[in-house]
Amino acid sequence: MDDGFRGLSLTNTLTRRKEEFRPLDWADTGRAADAKQVRMYVCGPTVYDFAHIGNARPVIVFDTLYRLLRHLYGEAHVRYVRNITDVDDKINARAASEHPDLQLNEAIARVTAGTTRQFHADIAALGALPPDVEPRATDHIDAMKTMIETLVDKGNAYVADGHVLFHTPSMPDYGALSGRSLDEMIAGARVEVASYKKDPTDFVLWKPSTMEEPGWSSPAGIDGRGRPGWHIECSAMSEVHLGPVFDIHGGGLDLIFPHHENEIAQSCCAHGTDRMAQVWLHNGFVQVEGRKMSKSEGNFVTINDILATTRIGGRSWPGEVVRLALLKTHYREPLDFTQARLEEALRELDRWERMARAAGLSATPEDAAPDTLFLDALKDDLALSAAFARVHELFDGGEAAAALASLRLIGIEPLRADALDAASLERIAERLDLLKRKEFTAADAIRDALAAEGILLKDGRDAATGERTTSWERRR
Repeated sequence: MDDGFRGLSLTNTLTRRKEEFRPLDWADTGRAADAKQVRMYVCGPTVYDFAHIGNARPVIVFDTLYRLLRHLYGEAHVRYVRNITDVDDKINARAASEHPDLQLNEAIARVTAGTTRQFHADIAALGALPPDVEPRATDHIDAMKTMIETLVDKGNAYVADGHVLFHTPSMPDYGALSGRSLDEMIAGARVEVASYKKDPTDFVLWKPSTMEEPGWSSPAGIDGRGRPGWHIECSAMSEVHLGPVFDIHGGGLDLIFPHHENEIAQSCCAHGTDRMAQVWLHNGFVQVEGRKMSKSEGNFVTINDILATTRIGGRSWPGEVVRLALLKTHYREPLDFTQARLEEALRELDRWERMARAAGLSATPEDAAPDTLFLDALKDDLALSAAFARVHELFDGGEAAAALASLRLIGIEPLRADALDAASLERIAERLDLLKRKEFTAADAIRDALAAEGILLKDGRDAATGERTTSWERRR
């Protein structure tokens, strides 16, 4: 009998050990085989600013896991949900400061729409597949209010001063995910002090809104308008799209407390379950050039900075280079994002491309399958260091097709198309005209712009006519 085990093991933050992964649907003997799904939820962005390189890491880590799950179980049997948080006080503050001439709700709509578009463009450049569902918090307000009212009815939440708060002592094992006691949480965590709280660790499920702020009719018999707290959003969205209990919940290490801890409290108490997800996965922190990333340190780097500007190393970096750089360290370990790391990833991709072309390949053959040992490494808690070591062995052993198929499985394509787009060819022709007219400054500007895009120009002379010519080579 197929119990769903495909040899995959994952390190569960909740149990603090590596475990064999068996999806919940496979234990349901009454569920038809074609209806069984692996269900995964990952916390997505709060869309008030461009996503930074720390935000990129969970996107790439869980995209890699998503790809592996689709390979192991079939695309139709994996459901990946990653949300958009589009109601939040950070969004309100950014909208008010960026568009002071607009009504706040109009300013918020402009900020969230633009930031969401940029997020999608940036992570697509990193090779991330779209999730199966991308719910927005503002589309799930009714589900949040229903859950809040259930928690109030069960005695896990209470109304105070126009707020609804979750009462953490009502859940005996609150803190199990982070391993913190209530006293430790009070002493060392971000606990908001408020006179209307029954316990210092109680957290907001719903808060009142002014007439200028985003708001909806309030739950639990409260008069007036209000808006949800952050934690309740993910509990409601995951329930709507994956059910009260699902397989995998993922996010960055910084979300364990309080966000994921509070999600568990809300969801388990509302549904009367002993768990929200059976496996909790968290990726490690990201530093930049050996320091914690912050604007005050001058090392705050967005994905767009890396892809579209010359801020790091005097050049922009292709998405596949950034993706490889993020995957070279095990997902649970801290990662230092440096120029040297990008340069190493660039050299590695270029080497793989040269070896693939030397083997006569311009694409991965359709009948090529990922290597078995490569897959074994991935199935061991995404042990990508071992997986990449196997890729080198495959290339060195003359098995370039298997190496390419293995890399493609995790979203890395060493081979690039040789053709240039029409706009780039026009700029090359324009530069030649500028050189003929001895307008060297303008010609150099075009050359430098193309170089930043990975297109290197080499000038020469036609042997027969003596006319100036330019050849080009695409480089990452």
